[in-house]
Amino acid sequence: MSEFVRKRFSHVSGNGNRWDDSTQELEQALDLDPRNLFILQQLSFNYEYLRRYKEMAAILDRVVAITPGDVATRVQRAFVEFLSCGDVRPLHAFIDSVAAKDPKAAAPISDKWLSLAFCERDSAAAERALSTLATDGCKDEGIPFPRSWCEGMVARLRGDDAAARSAFMRAREEMERLVHEEPAYAEALCVLGMIDAMLGKKEDAIQEGRRAVELLPVSKDALNGAHVAEYLTVIYATVGEKKRAIEQLSIITRRPSWISYGELRLHPYWEPLRGDPQFDRIVASLAPKEQ
Repeated sequence: MSEFVRKRFSHVSGNGNRWDDSTQELEQALDLDPRNLFILQQLSFNYEYLRRYKEMAAILDRVVAITPGDVATRVQRAFVEFLSCGDVRPLHAFIDSVAAKDPKAAAPISDKWLSLAFCERDSAAAERALSTLATDGCKDEGIPFPRSWCEGMVARLRGDDAAARSAFMRAREEMERLVHEEPAYAEALCVLGMIDAMLGKKEDAIQEGRRAVELLPVSKDALNGAHVAEYLTVIYATVGEKKRAIEQLSIITRRPSWISYGELRLHPYWEPLRGDPQFDRIVASLAPKEQ
């Protein structure tokens, strides 16, 4: 069953109706095989993408009940409150409990730890999270950010501009080589655009981000295509193109994507847009609704 579902839903259109259809079929599959971990995990992923956080939490509760020792699932469950309402307390408490017992045990969740540290503007926590990060970098799903990118972001958080620039330059060299070898590798081109944005190379960053979107539109790849479009929005915000950033964000938040209320409220990527009335309206549109 799980292999069938894996093949059936590995490439779903970016259209919201298609995501709803795939979710309904997964729900039907789960009725037939209620303890199938792959179906449960895939369904939680669909719910997150559709911003159906109540259902996502319920599904992850079922996974935790089946595999209580799975740290990755438990941190994802704690992450739901951050996504839905910007509440970092469950995530913070869980990561602290894991790291207090054995910092090495936090390695599988170092990405969430690092993201939490950024959202809390906690440079000491970011340094600890960075020390547990795998040597192959801090990839965001299919977006290949190198480790040096994370080092640059952590240095930037602690206010060390020289160290941040040095790390971003190393990241740029790595990504530039990759893009040279594979010019149509949209995900790598997207990362290069993010790096150039942080380095203040405005025109290069915009050109690279836009080219990445052209190479990998959502209609071609609902997952990485959406990610690339999201990072183009961050590029616009970082280089001061607020109008373009908000226009792009308005489109993204009207369709299934990774963008959440919690991220827009707390992540430093969106700091340049905070206080703008249009941005605030977009954030408010994703706010949790009263039950």
